[in-house]
Amino acid sequence: MTDLEGELRRAVRGDVGFDVTSRALVTMDASNYRRVPLGVVAPRDADDVAAVLEVCRTRGVPVVARGGGTSIAGQATGAGVVLDFTRHLNRLVALDPVARTAVVQPGLVLDRLQEAAAPHGLRFGPDPSTHSRCTLGGMIGNNSCGSHSVAWGTTADNVRELDVITARGQRLRLGQGWAGAPDGLRALVEGELARLRTGFPELPRRISGYALDALLPEKGADVARSFCGSEGTLGVLTEAVVDLVEAPRARALAVLGYADEGAAAEAAAGLLPFGPLTVEGMAADLVPSAAGLPRGGAWLFVETGGESAGEARARAETIVRAADVMDSLVVTEDAGQRALWRIREDASGTATRMPDGSEAWPGWEDCAVPPARLGAYLRDFRALLRAHGLRGTPYGHFGDGCIHVRIDFDLLTEAGIGRFRRFSEELADLVTAHGGSLSGEHGDGQARAELLPKMYGAELVALFERAKGVWDPDDLLNPGMLVRPAPLDSHLRFSALPREPVDVAFGYPGDGGDFSAAVRRCVGVAKCRTTTATGPAVMCPSYRATGEEQHSTRGRARLLHEMLAGELVTDGWRSQEVREALDLCLSCKGCRSDCPVEVDMATYKAEFLHHHYEGRRRPAAHYSMGRLPVWLRWARRTRAVALINALASVRPLASVGKRLGGIAPERDIPRLARRTFSDWWRGRRTRTTTSGDLVVLWPDTFTEHLSPSVGRAAVRVLEAAGLRVVLPPTLRLRGRPVGDARSRSALRLLTARRGRVCCGLTYVSTGQLDHARGVLRRTLDLMEPVLETDAPVVVLEPSCAAALRGDLPELLHDDPRAARLAARVLTFAEALERHAPDWRPPRLDRPAVGQTHCHQHAVLGDTADRRLREAAGLTGDLSGGCCGLAGDFGFEKGHFEVSTACAEEQLLPSVREAPADAVVLADGFSCRTQMEQLAGVRGRHLAEALAEELEGEET
Repeated sequence: MTDLEGELRRAVRGDVGFDVTSRALVTMDASNYRRVPLGVVAPRDADDVAAVLEVCRTRGVPVVARGGGTSIAGQATGAGVVLDFTRHLNRLVALDPVARTAVVQPGLVLDRLQEAAAPHGLRFGPDPSTHSRCTLGGMIGNNSCGSHSVAWGTTADNVRELDVITARGQRLRLGQGWAGAPDGLRALVEGELARLRTGFPELPRRISGYALDALLPEKGADVARSFCGSEGTLGVLTEAVVDLVEAPRARALAVLGYADEGAAAEAAAGLLPFGPLTVEGMAADLVPSAAGLPRGGAWLFVETGGESAGEARARAETIVRAADVMDSLVVTEDAGQRALWRIREDASGTATRMPDGSEAWPGWEDCAVPPARLGAYLRDFRALLRAHGLRGTPYGHFGDGCIHVRIDFDLLTEAGIGRFRRFSEELADLVTAHGGSLSGEHGDGQARAELLPKMYGAELVALFERAKGVWDPDDLLNPGMLVRPAPLDSHLRFSALPREPVDVAFGYPGDGGDFSAAVRRCVGVAKCRTTTATGPAVMCPSYRATGEEQHSTRGRARLLHEMLAGELVTDGWRSQEVREALDLCLSCKGCRSDCPVEVDMATYKAEFLHHHYEGRRRPAAHYSMGRLPVWLRWARRTRAVALINALASVRPLASVGKRLGGIAPERDIPRLARRTFSDWWRGRRTRTTTSGDLVVLWPDTFTEHLSPSVGRAAVRVLEAAGLRVVLPPTLRLRGRPVGDARSRSALRLLTARRGRVCCGLTYVSTGQLDHARGVLRRTLDLMEPVLETDAPVVVLEPSCAAALRGDLPELLHDDPRAARLAARVLTFAEALERHAPDWRPPRLDRPAVGQTHCHQHAVLGDTADRRLREAAGLTGDLSGGCCGLAGDFGFEKGHFEVSTACAEEQLLPSVREAPADAVVLADGFSCRTQMEQLAGVRGRHLAEALAEELEGEET
């Protein structure tokens, strides 16, 4: 323990973390920059903040206030002590619906304030796209805006009073007037009135520098407003009184299609007189799929409000008629609007990848120009990109003239960094030539502060330095930002990463085979830090269960980044800090689909475990559950199933077995089927006489040994749909032979093979990748005859299907057969939809509850399943999230509490609240087991529900 750490521990009641993990988690924000702090303190109250400032002032240690860590200019990174307000100082203190105000602590997430205000018909006006995880303190520090600023302004426009502690411990109550201002500030302003009246451009989105013009007497000497946007360099915020606005009772969203980005930009300013709530713009090169959008190469998202849906729609249609558009769409349904807004909100992540998959970065994320000049500015901006051989996709707040963009800077080489600097300097000149602001929303930070003299001139920047001296004469608060800034090309986050690719097992096709590039995908937008799952979203269940940053996708990516950097995490793949952070990763793969940049932490975890335990003894669970297919096949061959089931029912013996196997003592051991699915198949007497398509039904481990009823049901339904079903590896065709000689030859060859196919899931999830490769190569050998036919491979267990579609080709990227088999894999519903399109399922006409398997959501998609349920008369949507069992995760010792918390988030409440006649659906064995063990409810695979109805109809 260092002297500083010890003194802080004695001085504060909050959490003090000087360990590797605590520091590694805050080395970066969502910018290009990285600094390694000395330690992190999570204060419990204002007294703790004052104590930290006193200790650090005495020792000359800088202090950086940090909110959600989503800043994109580097201002939430620092080399001293980082204050984390999200852990304790995160309350809504009071809400007054009559006065329309709220009292908030700096760590309160914006969405929590919106949820509290909504029942009163109120809301906080500014709403950045990071609203689900950004904090009010961070918004005040950056003077954040969001998409509704054309209606409700910036954060500074919505702040009434601020409680602030200066670096020297002075506690101030800031508002309008000089009563709460620090000594010397009034004299500074009154001596520079002329400069303050003429030195600031009039822009709706001028965030750069200090807002000293708010201190002019004609503006009421608004000290609180002037403090907004100071990026934690003047004082530390401990509480704020903010204004709330009346939310429209109804909204409509008009999406206007234009030929190109320039046309959309030039049209935006002309829509402002109609009083819209938003005027957001984006071009086609940012949208992976234009499905659901009107025709065009660029779009404006224009939101209107009203007392009723009709009034909101009428206002939207008025705007559509006034606009000169190629095509348009007006949406009033909430779900439709959310889907469209999700496209815009995810842009901060999706923009980090160019259409060809190459990387793009922030740095010039939010310049702003007068809205009427936006079209001309964008043309000049595009020309500047071309001149430097760069690419970027502008989008953002067209109604305010504020543009976001990620640019494909090369921040890894000396030449690329040099081009980054030259471009930055020239772009600063271009912005100021158009009368704009270098920062229009997220602050200057390190990215743009060095260039402020281009916008304000040397004399006004010198005045900023004098103001900083009044507030913080010792320069302890967030030094290197805004005034006396660090060079914009220093402290780049990638400078510490290895330049040569790391030797890894997976192929990482989306990252050129480079594990470092895969880890770099996480830019820090922190969508994984949401505290509630919405809709079908899955990511990140472990974070929602614990609330700990290290259990978020971003936190784990940060630790992997530091592992590769080798400065903080010094023991590489052997790192205990990384292992502990990954231990509670459920490998749900939710981040693969829900993360805007498609971070795949399940794959990274498997990769890490593979190297971490190389040549070393593994946890007992890796041998017991990681090699589950081996043990289940052994039990069947030795005819020990009945004995194992009997022993598992004897509590003392079961306890011993669980302890030896690393299984949570709270868990019941699932019973093995007395007769496997394959045994049932071989003993069938029913003969199929259809001439329909041939499908190969995959006998996964769970269906084979634990839930053979699912396999039997699937055969019943597939054959009822007219399909010919066969099984590998001893593929036996029931009914008519395959028509062509090639297929008949393939089938004869396959019947002669021995062994069992396996997707390798349990080996992959526990990082036993050498075993997984061996299993998968043997599987490919067995499946070669199938690959010579046109038959699809139908996989009933979603996790096994996801392993075959995703893990197989990435793990055996050197074997072309892997991609061929992956392309053949279909889910049960997909097989019926594609190969029996005219078949109609039996009508159940009942509500359905349960859960969409997380791997199905993330890798496979559930569109076909939704259509099949609808055709069968099953109503309602299945819940999202993760069941929490997640294969071996929920069975492993030490995971039961988190596993249960995940299940209680969505799955178990939906089952408990279900109508008595509801069909409880869960295609995954883990989901069914979790429901049975925690809620006493038996879930069924969709195939089972349909097969049961077919049997009932026949009876």
